[in-house]
Amino acid sequence: MKSIFSRLAAATAVAGLLTMAPHAKAADPIKIVALYNLSAGGLASIDGPSLNGAKLAAKQINDAGGLLGGRMIEITAIDTKNDLKEAATGAKRAVSIEGLVAGIGHSDTTFALASAPLFQAQGIPFVTSGATSPDLPDMVGNEMFLACFADDVQAHAMAEYAYNTLGVHNIVIWTDNAMDYTKGLSKYFQDRFTQLGGKVLLNDIYMTEDKDFSALVSRLKANKDAQAVFASSGPDTAGIIIKQIREAGITMPILGGDGYDTDLVSSVPGEALANEVYFTTHAYVGLDTGAANQFRTAYQKEYGVPPENAFAALGYDAMGLVADAIKRAGSTDHAAVTAALAATTAFPAVTGNIAFLNGSRVPSKPVAIMYVDHAKVNLKTTVTPQG
Repeated sequence: MKSIFSRLAAATAVAGLLTMAPHAKAADPIKIVALYNLSAGGLASIDGPSLNGAKLAAKQINDAGGLLGGRMIEITAIDTKNDLKEAATGAKRAVSIEGLVAGIGHSDTTFALASAPLFQAQGIPFVTSGATSPDLPDMVGNEMFLACFADDVQAHAMAEYAYNTLGVHNIVIWTDNAMDYTKGLSKYFQDRFTQLGGKVLLNDIYMTEDKDFSALVSRLKANKDAQAVFASSGPDTAGIIIKQIREAGITMPILGGDGYDTDLVSSVPGEALANEVYFTTHAYVGLDTGAANQFRTAYQKEYGVPPENAFAALGYDAMGLVADAIKRAGSTDHAAVTAALAATTAFPAVTGNIAFLNGSRVPSKPVAIMYVDHAKVNLKTTVTPQG
């Protein structure tokens, strides 16, 4: 099966044209560390597939002959256990690995902020597969890159879809006040929604550990003019929120971001309640041709299940992006790989071509709008926001 990494195979055949890092031998592995929340919390439902995607990309590259004259990619996975202290400890352990070339991982901004600065301090490039804050590169430094779109892009896409397509002009916003991701998402959504002419009737907040949303549900129900609720949530609470809103007899659309791209959105509320839910995620789902179909087929073959969500594809893309930079740099030198990443203009990723233009380290990519009906998730459309 042809993959998006087939061009890497041809490159490795011309070993003499590539420059290895000082003292590196052809047999030396190219060491990449992957930091993910794998064993605790709702983030495991998106981080586990993301790691699997990264491992699949590395396997394909290795099967095609590796990089830089036959060197194999070696991924070390570190479980950060849905704990910020574990994330910092994991990053400290990662950067101490002799010969480490780059880091990838994390699907949440708060966790990326706990890990990535340690890579920055050592001059080691880090590519987040799914942490979507557009401010991350500026907050961390020039070693930080996103393989995913940013929250302003997905929030603007949902605001435009809600206002223009769903006809929602009055909305209530719920925000998990414990996550950088959810706070940023709500801000960007509100900015674009009100710019379009929409009205926010109420801003309500909760915390990630909350399990009882009855007070928020009551206030939502009391807003008779509300046409929808934008519930900015991570995987931990998305399914619970949907369940409790529907149990209260509220049938209005529930809108969210890519934190909803988890089976918990369907499994927690169940078939009878998981209805009229719209969320944004990373474009590739629903496509049956090209790189998306090749990835889906390979993932199914490797793991015995189709990709659980778009984060599987993002892990694949993050690993592929790093490998492409190493190939173009002709080296595993940190500065050379960082420079090659920054110079990326057209990497053919599964979730949309990646280009870092005009000094940005955040790619501009399309956004998929998903619809949940009787616990079934389907693609509604793919958009690039006008805002």
